[in-house]
Amino acid sequence: MFRCKMSISTLILLVTLQGATVMLLSGWYFQLSPCASVPSNGKVQVLLLSSWRSGSSFLGQVFSQHPSVFYLMEPGWHVWSQLPKVNIRMLRVAVRDIFRSIYQCDFSGIEAFLPENHNVSDVFMWSHSRALCSPPACSLTPRGEMSDQPECLKKCVTKGLQGAKNACDTYTHVVLKSVRFFELESLYPLLQDPNLNIRIVHLVRDPRAVARSREQSANAFVTDDAIILENRRMPAAEVLYQVMQEICRSHVRISERATLKAPPFLKGRYKMVRFEDLVRDPLREISGIYKFVGLDMTKQLGQWIYQVTHGKGTGTKKDAFTITSRDAADVSQAWRSTLPHHKVKRVQEVCRGGHDVVGIQDCEQ
Repeated sequence: MFRCKMSISTLILLVTLQGATVMLLSGWYFQLSPCASVPSNGKVQVLLLSSWRSGSSFLGQVFSQHPSVFYLMEPGWHVWSQLPKVNIRMLRVAVRDIFRSIYQCDFSGIEAFLPENHNVSDVFMWSHSRALCSPPACSLTPRGEMSDQPECLKKCVTKGLQGAKNACDTYTHVVLKSVRFFELESLYPLLQDPNLNIRIVHLVRDPRAVARSREQSANAFVTDDAIILENRRMPAAEVLYQVMQEICRSHVRISERATLKAPPFLKGRYKMVRFEDLVRDPLREISGIYKFVGLDMTKQLGQWIYQVTHGKGTGTKKDAFTITSRDAADVSQAWRSTLPHHKVKRVQEVCRGGHDVVGIQDCEQ
């Protein structure tokens, strides 16, 4: 087969031009047809929008384990990891357009960022998707049962992404997680696309808890932090606080745009979830999230949710990016005994404007 090679810079330019063209055409479409309709295929697309270390891996698994959901964890990682020097606004366009494709079970966009002879195992965190561990993608986990990620990692590696496409086509809901959008405006073309029926679940967490968790896994965020801060030079000790400031500002921007200044096509499509509320009453909160996106709670899911939120302890450093049984309420408050007070005060200062959004009060002692 003939294959065309191109540089990464050329690729990002083409993706950006494609995104601009789609935005222009969608603008024309909605001037002529202002009322968006539900796609005829009945699929629902969900964007789990959050920031690093905010509980999104857990909430992602809450979606992934549902028998009606095709889930991928952070497809945008491929763009950021390969284009660390590209302007963050251009990266958002590239990530958004990959999401648009995957929402329609088209994996050609993400394949451009994978090795030439790729396997499903080249997709970031692929084994965390129950759908890729179940038929028709893999025979390991029967539909409707909870997946075993370590077993999937060993037994479900397949050539290419045709199996992923075949699986995606069979689900009513396609859920993608992202920590790489810092505003809603770049997502408008998705919300306005007549072929999509988008719902946004915006997960926020107490920034003091986020800071404590990020500090424990700091080496994992070096590339992402540099992109967020647009490669600005600063003392190493200052990076955490500047990143936290950007994250808190993004939560405020997103919340205000969705609730105070929402365009017509966004109304009824946005739901904010606070991690602290989620772990305080998991079954109630998750049932509400499921209802928002058109899913039902099952008995098996309810049992699984209880087990993973009512374990012992807060987990170890090696568990930072995996879902294990922990005491979720203790996890949410662990920062109080582990984050030094001077760091607590500094995070409170840089995130001052976001306190109301995440629902916290300053801790003075």
